[in-house]
Amino acid sequence: MATPDKPSSTEEEYFAREEIEKKRKLAIEQSHSMAAQQREDLKKLHYMKCPKCGMDLQSLKRGDIEIDTCFNCQGIFLDAGELDALMKQSGTENSGKWMGAVLNLFKNK
Repeated sequence: MATPDKPSSTEEEYFAREEIEKKRKLAIEQSHSMAAQQREDLKKLHYMKCPKCGMDLQSLKRGDIEIDTCFNCQGIFLDAGELDALMKQSGTENSGKWMGAVLNLFKNK
């Protein structure tokens, strides 16, 4: 009876390294998907909530810009680029009236 050939030690090491690499890639992929899931869960938990008091934020339209406002603590929150867009709008419109309207948003009622 012929005995099956036993793989060499270098061949065993090669396949062991390949198996380890597969497991490492799988662990990294699972980590990324879990991180993405955690980011999504946090977004659902905190989306459109006031960072100051935790109440819901409301979007107010000012020209082409949506300003997020909290009616509880009177906070006003701008997304990235919205401040620059507000500054550009104030330069093209009658800035005195426009800036007065923006400042009225900041006044406590």
